[in-house]
Amino acid sequence: MAIWQGKSLRKPTGARAKTNRNKRNSEFGRDPAETKIGDRKVKKIRTKGGNEKIRLTNTQTINVVDPKTNKVQVTDILNVVDNTANTHFVRRNIITKGAVVETSLGKAKVTSRPGQHGMVNGVLVE
Repeated sequence: MAIWQGKSLRKPTGARAKTNRNKRNSEFGRDPAETKIGDRKVKKIRTKGGNEKIRLTNTQTINVVDPKTNKVQVTDILNVVDNTANTHFVRRNIITKGAVVETSLGKAKVTSRPGQHGMVNGVLVE
């Protein structure tokens, strides 16, 4: 079944709302990217207006900023330590914004959205 991001069929009171039109193609959503650790793999997705999003499905690297020195380094991701989006994402090594990953420089918190931006950026956490 498709993911639909349109208006609810229920009112805030719980009563059924009368629909004044059908579903629109622009209201359909997509499955989450669920970026994992592995060889880099991206998907290009056409969005409204003919634009493109780069959906990152697998990656091994992260751009890490050291807040003390303000230097950026590209380093390898070893594993996912914590993910506030979903506790099961830690076991499956799924990277989302806000996830804490273990790198060769230390623990880093992801600040980008890999499924939307096509890259993984993060900040070192002490």
